[in-house]
Amino acid sequence: MISPRCAACKYLRRRCPSDCIFSLYFPPNDPQRFACVHKIYGASNVAKILQQLPSNLRAQAADTLYFEAQYRIQDPVYGCVGIISQLYQQLHDAESELAKTQAEIAFLNCNPQEEVQPIEANYSANFNYLLPDQYCHPSTQNSWFS
Repeated sequence: MISPRCAACKYLRRRCPSDCIFSLYFPPNDPQRFACVHKIYGASNVAKILQQLPSNLRAQAADTLYFEAQYRIQDPVYGCVGIISQLYQQLHDAESELAKTQAEIAFLNCNPQEEVQPIEANYSANFNYLLPDQYCHPSTQNSWFS
């Protein structure tokens, strides 16, 4: 029985040898995977990359090449770097929100006798530069306003 050609050999319209470097990483049931990688890197470059790596790292390399090629096709300018930048921005926004919330909690914990007023949507309390121990010492608060 003849084994089916891998997606790379089908795409390149060639016979698939038994030791084909592509066969394990580009199965025949997912031809789009190789087409995407070939469009960005080229078959010979992908073959060279895979051959230079130890066999235990090749699957991960093929997955990475596919991921990067896929996003380079979707966004030719930034590729996967655009996604990484978006994730860093989301992380920064979340850390900023967390710092503001922690500052508000620290302020409310140090001043329990004050009535808690809900913060309105249009009111922007800037707690970014205040440290929790500064809330507890009135003498340091006076220096902020001078």
